[in-house]
Amino acid sequence: MSTEPAITSDAAERLRRRYPRPRLPRPLLIIAVTLLAAGSLVWLLLTATVHSRPVVSADVSAYNVLSDREISVTVTVDRPDPSVAVVCRLVAQATDFQTVGALDNLEIGPRPERVVNVTVTMKTLRRATSASVKSCTAA
Repeated sequence: MSTEPAITSDAAERLRRRYPRPRLPRPLLIIAVTLLAAGSLVWLLLTATVHSRPVVSADVSAYNVLSDREISVTVTVDRPDPSVAVVCRLVAQATDFQTVGALDNLEIGPRPERVVNVTVTMKTLRRATSASVKSCTAA
C-alpha cells in the first residue's frame, strides 16, 4: 500500500492553474538551445583559426644599451609571405617601466627571406634597460 495520499481532481486542477504550461514547447526550446550552442562553437572555431595565423609576428631577439641616451635593438620579424612590407613600433623602457624611447615607424620592406633580423639604434631620454615590440602590422 502507498502511504502517499491520492491527488484528487480538485487538487490537480489547483496545481494546473498555479503552474501553467510553458509558453514555449519543450522540443522547440531544445532545438533553439542546440542551434545557439552550435552557432557559438562555429564562431569560436572560425575566430581561433583566423587569429592563429597572423600576417606578421615580431620579437626583440637582442638589445644592447650603448649609453645613457642610446640603445641598439635587434628585431626578428617572421612573415609567411615575404613579399609583404611590415611596419613595427618599438619601445624602450627604464627600470621603473616608463617609456624612455620609441620608434614608431620601423619599416621593413619586401625581401626574399621569410624570417628577417633588423638592427636599429634608438635614442632615449635616459638610460633604457629593456626594449620591446609594441605592434607590428602589414604596411
